[in-house]
Parts: sequence; C-alpha cells; structure tokens
Amino acid sequence: MFEKLIEALKKYDTVIVHRHSHPDGDALGSQIGFAGIVEANFPGKKVYKVGDPAGRYSFIKGSTMDDIPDETYKNALAVILDCPTAELVSDKRFTLAAATARVDHHIYCETFTDMEIVDTSFESACGMVAEFAREQNLKLTKDAAAAIFTGMVTDSGRFRFDSTTERTFSLASFLLSADFDMDEIYRNLYTRDLDSVLRQAEFLKKMKIFDNSCVAYIYTTAEELRAMNVKDPASISRGMVNVMSDIKGIDIWVNFTEDGDKVLAELRSSCYNINPVAVKYGGGGHKKACGADVKDFNDAMRMLEDLKQLSQNAGRE
Repeated sequence: MFEKLIEALKKYDTVIVHRHSHPDGDALGSQIGFAGIVEANFPGKKVYKVGDPAGRYSFIKGSTMDDIPDETYKNALAVILDCPTAELVSDKRFTLAAATARVDHHIYCETFTDMEIVDTSFESACGMVAEFAREQNLKLTKDAAAAIFTGMVTDSGRFRFDSTTERTFSLASFLLSADFDMDEIYRNLYTRDLDSVLRQAEFLKKMKIFDNSCVAYIYTTAEELRAMNVKDPASISRGMVNVMSDIKGIDIWVNFTEDGDKVLAELRSSCYNINPVAVKYGGGGHKKACGADVKDFNDAMRMLEDLKQLSQNAGRE
C-alpha cells in the first residue's frame, strides 16, 4: 500500500509533515510518529513538522512544531496526515511543495494531493502509520511508537469504538515492542484535575434534549467562554462533547461552541451514520464522529433537526 510513498521519500531530501488544525491525539500522533520514522530510516534527510500548537497533547515528545520559511518547500515533499480536506490542513503552504502526499482514514471528501493513500477501514491515521512501518520493515523508535500509540488509543476510544479490529490490536502489539511507557501515556491522557472535573459537570448540566428526540446538545456562547476564561474554543468543542456519551436514550450528541464568526460543531453517535449531516454543513470525518462549522445558533438548530430526521429515518449500524 505504501510503495509509492517510500519511493517519494527516497527521492526528496526535505520532508515536511502536516496534519489537520486544532489537532487531536491522532493528528499529532501520526504526524510526530511519521516524522520520527522518516528520520530514523532515512538519515541525512531534513524532516520538519508544521502546524498550530499541540494544546493538551503537548506531553507527546516531539510535539513542538518547526518554524520554517516558505523557501523550505522548494524541492520538498509535503506529507499530510489525518486530514480529509485541504481546508482543514494546518499550514496551507503544503501547496508550495514540489510533491504532496496524504495518508488518511476519514471518509473520502476530495483529492488534494499528488498521492492519496486513504483507507477508511483503519481506526486511526496512527494505525496507518504503524502499518506503514510494519509493512515496509522500518525501524521504529521508542518516541515515534509512543506518539503513534497515543493516537490509536484516542481515536479508538481506548479500543472501545467499533472501528477497532483484530488489526488494531496487532498493530498496538507491534508498537509496544518499542518498549515505551504505556502507563505514562494513559496518565497524561486521562488523569483529570479537580477544575476539569467540575467544568465537565457544569457542561453536563447545560445539556439539552432536542425536540423530545434521541439527540442531545450543548450550546456555548462566546460570552460564556469569556466568563470561563477559555481562550481556545476548540478545546471546549472537542473536549466537552463526550460528557453526553453513554447516556441511555441518547443516540446522537452535538457540542456547539461559538468561535468568532462561526460555531464549531462536534457530532457523535453511538449507532447512526451522521457523516452525511456533517458533510451537508461543510464538514466531515467518520460515520459516528464528525466535525463541522455552522453559521450561528439558528444554523445549529437546523443541524439538530437534520440529525433528528436522520435518526427517525435511518437504520442503526
């Protein structure tokens, strides 16, 4: 699956690795892990990681991004990880590169690189990077393996989501052969301070049921964010969506967070393919976990109506 990518890596002396903006564990893990694999197996090449800050995933070794000038892209290969559309790529300068490639597991939205390696059967982009290393018999460093494992854990919901397969565990076992500290990863991911627990409780209290349906939502205004002294709306949008998960009778849940002139929407479902609704609003992702931006509160309510109709008309998966 990765033969052409290997040939491209051999051809270019500079490799610049991108991923989607507002990164989650999978975006950062795949980016950092892929860069580490290239550095370990192609000595002498210049390898850079670019994009917006790592945020809560800054505990991953290698999460500090490189600051490079435009001319670095001349005669370079740009590789984009975990990103379904060009609009979502963090640092749009990938278009300046001599060649581009994409490794992604999201539902296909568009072709925007020279080489497209997209496989939705993987639970994570990190799983694809792990398969890349295993298939091509590449050296795997401890730090690269730890970063990749982190992304596999987060995107599979600690191996709970139905995207988890026998291959997922096989690749996790392959990564663990690098002998990194798995407990440290779990501590960084899931240990919560008291303020975080109290904030989650506050958001759970804000949850509403849409029109007596199986759809729940939380809507947070810019004023509420300022009152909470939150400077990064994306951390709330993605960070608080799953306070509504695992509630009996709630099959779809959405977290709306105002961010400037748009509203960030994170959509989740336990049993429905909600991707078509996310795509309708210019977003995308997976069948049961998607993101999109809506215009305002009224647009958010229209999205909820669409999700309600979907739940009434579509079969469970």
